[in-house]
Amino acid sequence: MSDDVKVQGEMEEDHNNTSMQDLLATAEYGLKEVKRGDVLAGTILEISETGILVSVIGIKSEGIISGEEFEKIPKDVLDDLKVGDTAQTYVVAPADRNGNVVLALTRTQSSRDWAEAEDLSTTQEVFEGVVAGYNKGGLIVKVGKIRGFVPSSQLVTRGEENADPGKRMASLVGRKLHLKVIELDREQNRLILSERAAERQWRKQQKEKMLSELKEGDVLDGTVISLADFGAFIDLGGADGLVHLSEISWQPINKPSDALKVGQKVKVQVLRVDPEHKRVGLSIKRCAPDPWSSIVERYKVGMLVEAQITKMAKFGAFARVKDDDAIEGLVHISELSDKRVNHPKEVVEEGQWVTLRVIRVEPDKRRLGLSLKRVAHGEYMDEDWRAALADVNQEFAAADESSAPAEMVAPAETPAADEPVAPAEVSLPDEPVAPVETPAADESVAPAEFSAPDEPSAPAESSEPEEPAS
Repeated sequence: MSDDVKVQGEMEEDHNNTSMQDLLATAEYGLKEVKRGDVLAGTILEISETGILVSVIGIKSEGIISGEEFEKIPKDVLDDLKVGDTAQTYVVAPADRNGNVVLALTRTQSSRDWAEAEDLSTTQEVFEGVVAGYNKGGLIVKVGKIRGFVPSSQLVTRGEENADPGKRMASLVGRKLHLKVIELDREQNRLILSERAAERQWRKQQKEKMLSELKEGDVLDGTVISLADFGAFIDLGGADGLVHLSEISWQPINKPSDALKVGQKVKVQVLRVDPEHKRVGLSIKRCAPDPWSSIVERYKVGMLVEAQITKMAKFGAFARVKDDDAIEGLVHISELSDKRVNHPKEVVEEGQWVTLRVIRVEPDKRRLGLSLKRVAHGEYMDEDWRAALADVNQEFAAADESSAPAEMVAPAETPAADEPVAPAEVSLPDEPVAPVETPAADESVAPAEFSAPDEPSAPAESSEPEEPAS
């Protein structure tokens, strides 16, 4: 029995001794041993002029980046580091003479960034980068800690206008650009980027996205990016659409540059979306009221208007109404003259201002019929007289309103003296003589002013009634 107890005690002693040995063998309490080449993640504890102190979880002491490894860190990379940052490190030596793990930053950071750049180059993915600097040839953009270069020829963004190249480049520092890797050589430390290539791909992606989202009737803000003879191309923020010449303005124009310029901000309405051909039809003029919708309120058949001849055709002349540039009417060749006309140029010429009469108003067909030959026709005489009288009354009313205080003072000056003056000036001394020659006019005037003694003998001389009696 005692032997059993003794054996049990010995067994317990052996167990306790083994546990103590295991504990001593792993005195680091779970801390692992590191070896050269291990990649470790750590937190920066201190940055000095001679090195960087890094706390790495899982090892028995802090790591240090110093000496040659510290000097290899590029200045711009070092400037970006700060206490508390997480850093990927590479074990150069498990311990230095002070027992610290010797680490390197540049090898792991550079490897990771180059790996990222290689992925971007392989996938040709568009990414966003921030301009960190510039030189004569282009811009410097960081990919992680690697300095990528964007040549001027690969730039779309141009910076400040009307500035010299240096200032234009400087104005782009801090700007975000869409970029794409077009050349990569890790051994030569060469990473070439392109905004132009990225812009094309990004716009293609954006256009596909917008084509799936746009619908007819949408009103959007855009920027004019180019002009052609047939219309204007508008950037909608990644995708672009076309505004045909006829959809630029309600006012007739000959070319897009008459109303637009590159860089101008405009509001557009979506007319058509063609996902199959990747086209978007836009309109600028439909974002403004249609002047033809109220034309019947402004123009009546028979009224006279001033208009300028804009162009001519075999069938007639087009005329633009004064102060209403959006309205252009047609003077048919038969309405130019009462005489036979072979071509409108026989009667009018381009640029000439003429008075025309409205003979037809068709808002649904967007037509305004005008006539030159009917301007003086008698059929419109009463209407012209009433229109002229209305204009005169309107002018007098406006004049009365503007001169009302002066008119109230004028009658107080000589109210009675002015009235008899006018008759006195009109009744000249010679005027009574003229009525004497015309007896019909003298019946009321001659007896009063010419009572000569010879006039009564006139009836006595007239003895003609007595002859029939004898």
